[in-house]
Amino acid sequence: MPRIRYSVAMSLDGYIAGPNGEADWIIMDPDIDFAGLFAQFDTFLLGRRTFEAMAAAKGPGLSGARTFVFSRSLQPRDHPGVSIVAEVSPATVAPIRAQARKDIWLFGGGGLFRSFLEAGVVDTVEVAIIPVLLGSGLPLLPSPAHRARLELTGHRVYRTGIVSVQYTVSRPL
Repeated sequence: MPRIRYSVAMSLDGYIAGPNGEADWIIMDPDIDFAGLFAQFDTFLLGRRTFEAMAAAKGPGLSGARTFVFSRSLQPRDHPGVSIVAEVSPATVAPIRAQARKDIWLFGGGGLFRSFLEAGVVDTVEVAIIPVLLGSGLPLLPSPAHRARLELTGHRVYRTGIVSVQYTVSRPL
């Protein structure tokens, strides 16, 4: 069964974006195989703010992958290339998981991660710890959040100082 993987870059002091959502501090390490990473997924789950930031940047996007944006304010008719989902729950996530053939990348902010974690549908947490201290910003897991137990399944240290850690989310939360 495809796993829902929260894979994210984080500063050493626990932020996934700067105070204004900036990500210019993230090191693009040449030893990380980004093409290989993206090839592991055929489905992406995004929050509204992440989706809007990607659309504004007019980056390469997530072409070829099914994309679901979790938002109560976006209208499906305004975004024909993605599926808009109003709430995070086991019932809304089950059909997404059933249709995936590869793993699913939870590619959004801390608030979306918290919602998925509280719904009990996150399988792994994969964090690339970037050697920078931001001092403030958007935390990996914003308050209020429930405690979750994790089991270390892998790690790697890169020459740039990035430390990548992978955890399985233990059940029950």
